Amino acid sequence: MAAGKSKPIDAQLLSRLLDEHGRALTLFARQYCDSPEDVVQYAFLKLVRSRQGHGNMVPWLYRVVRNRAISVARSSARRQRRELRVARRDEPWFERDYAEEVDARAAADALKALPEPQREIIIAHIWGGLTFEQIGQVVGCSSSTAHRHYSDGLSSLRERLRSPCTEHTTKKN
Repeated sequence: MAAGKSKPIDAQLLSRLLDEHGRALTLFARQYCDSPEDVVQYAFLKLVRSRQGHGNMVPWLYRVVRNRAISVARSSARRQRRELRVARRDEPWFERDYAEEVDARAAADALKALPEPQREIIIAHIWGGLTFEQIGQVVGCSSSTAHRHYSDGLSSLRERLRSPCTEHTTKKN
């Protein structure tokens, strides 16, 4: 779909978006909050309520998920402080299918240890399939800055995991 053009939201389009991007959006939200599925559901409901698609729906969904997840995380932190609870549910970042190929715990820990810009850009690019230009729109930076954070993050992951990490290559634009 061309940027700037919008398309009415129908069940088929909604289903396709959910099938193609739902899991990656959930992973993207998970880096911010403990209820990523709720955040993704909120984003899709907001899209449906708009009754009209957004010209570039996938980056729009990532932006809505990011903003909502940050809001949910802040709310949760306030609630935890108020209730004096420090226990936090630690959900895995990788599904069991990946455990055979990667030490999921080590990879998740290494990913969590990255600075936020690097972590969110790596997740959006590798699992979300977003281009660096789209990621720049989501996080508010240029495509070249997004690519630099991506490259720096991969280098850090390679060092932390001390094993070769193949770069996920896509076009920069």
